[in-house]
Amino acid sequence: MNRRAFLVTGAGAGVALAASATSARGAESATAANKAVARRFTEELWGGHKAELVDELIAADFVNHNPFPGTDGDREGEKKAVLLHGAAMGDPEGKVEDQIAEGDKVATRWTFVATHRGKFMGIAPTGKRVKISGVNILRIADGKIVELWREVDVFGMLQQLGATPPHPVGT
Repeated sequence: MNRRAFLVTGAGAGVALAASATSARGAESATAANKAVARRFTEELWGGHKAELVDELIAADFVNHNPFPGTDGDREGEKKAVLLHGAAMGDPEGKVEDQIAEGDKVATRWTFVATHRGKFMGIAPTGKRVKISGVNILRIADGKIVELWREVDVFGMLQQLGATPPHPVGT
């Protein structure tokens, strides 16, 4: 390869590397933005029972694949779920424990602590402070949540409320 061909090839590689770096920065920025949306969903919407954030964080065509009992798996169903949960669980604190993001999805492991102050899942108020844990997987498009898969340790919560006996270890 002559010197001129080398210089041209080298310059082309430099442009390709710069474009790749710019693309990587854009992907990192989108990932960070998606993680921020997921954090607000966990800590503010659910952790603060701020139902007014539903329209800001959740897309009109939202689908919840595991809706809260007694609600639909759409945006209005999620708003209703936050309101129902807020009526039953006072002094809420939602916390993101871990987040992993790739592409348009964010997985969040979370904990939620609240005081059982209203009827919840047929259980009369106990006044107990409970800690609930779970995992959300959110798909985010254009800064809004379009899909949700949620798994919650309901059994652990029911044990804390005294609604089910503790599960003996090893049986």
